[in-house]
Amino acid sequence: MTNEERMVRWRLILGSESQERFQQMGICALSDEDIMMDQALAAIYGTDGEAFEVKAGRGPSAPHISRWLGNLRKLFDKETVAIVQNDAIERKGLRQLLMEPELLDNLEPDLDMASTLLMLKDQIPQKSKESARQYIRRIVEKINKLLESDLHRSVTAALNRRAHSPLPSASAVDFKSTIRRNLKNYDPNIGAIIPEKVWFFDRSSRVNRWDVILDIDQSGSMGESIIYSSVMACILASMSAVKTSVVAFDTQIMDLTALCQDPVDLLFGFQMGGGTDIAKSLAYCRNLIESPSKTLFFLVSDLAEGGNRAAMLRHIEELKESGVTVIVLLAIADGGKPYYDEQSASRIAALGVPCFACTPQMLPELLERALKKQDLSGFDRKN
Repeated sequence: MTNEERMVRWRLILGSESQERFQQMGICALSDEDIMMDQALAAIYGTDGEAFEVKAGRGPSAPHISRWLGNLRKLFDKETVAIVQNDAIERKGLRQLLMEPELLDNLEPDLDMASTLLMLKDQIPQKSKESARQYIRRIVEKINKLLESDLHRSVTAALNRRAHSPLPSASAVDFKSTIRRNLKNYDPNIGAIIPEKVWFFDRSSRVNRWDVILDIDQSGSMGESIIYSSVMACILASMSAVKTSVVAFDTQIMDLTALCQDPVDLLFGFQMGGGTDIAKSLAYCRNLIESPSKTLFFLVSDLAEGGNRAAMLRHIEELKESGVTVIVLLAIADGGKPYYDEQSASRIAALGVPCFACTPQMLPELLERALKKQDLSGFDRKN
């Protein structure tokens, strides 16, 4: 980088207020692109950005903001765009403009922004609901691409068995797979599907199938963890090798298992905000357990218990003693940084229950180890 390039960078950092001083030094002529970059940043960070404020119902139109977002995406990389977008929402009171479909269509996919949208979902006007869902879906597809193949591989490697059996048995017919795979053979004359092949469940797979329960804290600070957990849940729900249940909680309990066919539907089922009663949710989840030795239970929370902490610890201990594989995944934010109640985490770890933050990239390995009932202490330390 030349000295002149360094001066231009400092000029952009210090803002238009420093322009006169740089001119007095006889340096720092800005190119057209530099000027556009300066204006884009000044709208959020400069003292002359009041015109970008939204006050008492006045402010810039959504098309104005959309053009500004378009300039950002031309000038900066995706990571920088995501940071500036979030600063625009927080610093300039532009949250209401998230409700505008043309703005949502131009936003760079970002987890923090998606979390904000999910918190505001009940306020989204009808005209913007589809744009909001499409924005969330772009985030989901990105995470799905990251996790899906590795999660499938980890479950297959852990259980090491076939999903279907070649041995015919009327009681073992997999009707869902048989119908789906034979839709092309629908005969409109008789109004029925004529199957070329019938799929049967392997009896051993039904005996050995694991139950995976995700008990997810839906308090307002859990946005990023909720998004990752939801995508993971939907991937697992698509696999016959495991039975997946999803429970969301604050001070109330919501069983969202029925929404696991679509991660966007699942995410919009969460009601982010409110208090936290982990003990109450654990008590509910204990009723879902049929075979403790074949149950993998994830508690996803920041452990900021607003209910009975002693009861929370007692439930976790009793789950472990019954044979359930219990793992506590601490809340994450800012791309994987953990945040949690240290006292609760220490008490849970003292029970011999793995309690740590896990980056999304490590979830497949964690799942494989847990299903194989391997010691997670080394994995715990690594994360």
